Amino acid sequence: MKKEGITILVLSLIIILLIPSTIMRWQKGETLTGDFEIRVKMPNDKVETLALEEYLVGVVAAEMPAEFNLEALKAQAVAARTFAAKRISQRSVSDPGYDVDTTVLTQAWISDAQMKVKWGWWAYWRYHGQIVNSVQSTKGQVLVANGQYIDAYYHSSSGRKSTERAEEVWSSARTYLQNVDSGEVNQTRFVKTYVFTPSTLYQKLGLTIAPKAFIATDFVISSQTAAGRAKDVRVLGKVYSAAQLRTLLGLASTDIELSIKPEEIQIKTYGNGHAVGMSQYGANDLGKAGSSYQEILSHFYPGTQILSLSKESGSTNA
Repeated sequence: MKKEGITILVLSLIIILLIPSTIMRWQKGETLTGDFEIRVKMPNDKVETLALEEYLVGVVAAEMPAEFNLEALKAQAVAARTFAAKRISQRSVSDPGYDVDTTVLTQAWISDAQMKVKWGWWAYWRYHGQIVNSVQSTKGQVLVANGQYIDAYYHSSSGRKSTERAEEVWSSARTYLQNVDSGEVNQTRFVKTYVFTPSTLYQKLGLTIAPKAFIATDFVISSQTAAGRAKDVRVLGKVYSAAQLRTLLGLASTDIELSIKPEEIQIKTYGNGHAVGMSQYGANDLGKAGSSYQEILSHFYPGTQILSLSKESGSTNA
């Protein structure tokens, strides 16, 4: 027993001495620096300047599940870098003093401390390393079409339908934002049902008139996109774009099915997000099936090129 106790003590000392130094070396080795910087408006409204590649670690950690396939994370890193580079390039006289915030109004971003809370201490080391890898291995890479940074939109899940054309969601066309297969294996991963009574629906729409029992014509999909989602919806006599209505009612997507009764309207949604650009769950499924991040990006943004940022030119180089 005495011999076993000494062995345990020696092993414990080795662990205590070696693990911290290993972690310190690992942390130092994965510090990301770069020539480009981005100004980030933090939740406390203060603006911090971060190295672009360092900033992207926080974006990928916030925008995509960390357990996703590495190729999907790489695709996310390139899309996020493209979005950030375009924002940086658009600084003008009316500059608000920052390039991005930390919300979905630009790109979500979380700090290193928030990652530890989100994943837990032990999972942090695994997930953080994988995300740093995805950013580092694609360093400087951005998506370009016709000599310009693309609008690298992405969303969680296209669900049971293909992705959407940009002009059918935001009325402005992009040649690289077209209807393409979602790439998702489980197309009913995100299905959600919402129930609205007359009073709750009137309140959501900001109507001050007295609510009335519903009739069949109170909620009608008046037009659809090429992919088959709602495009325009007539609600209580007023026509809304589906994107606008999604925001007002807090719906997960515009792929909807309706059930109308006098006392309530049930709306079932499929998928999660605006459905334009890269489906993140689709990217993950494509990556698990063997697609590289370049192939994933080419699938969701057809006709684009992956180029590298150039500090000298301030733009991109092949």
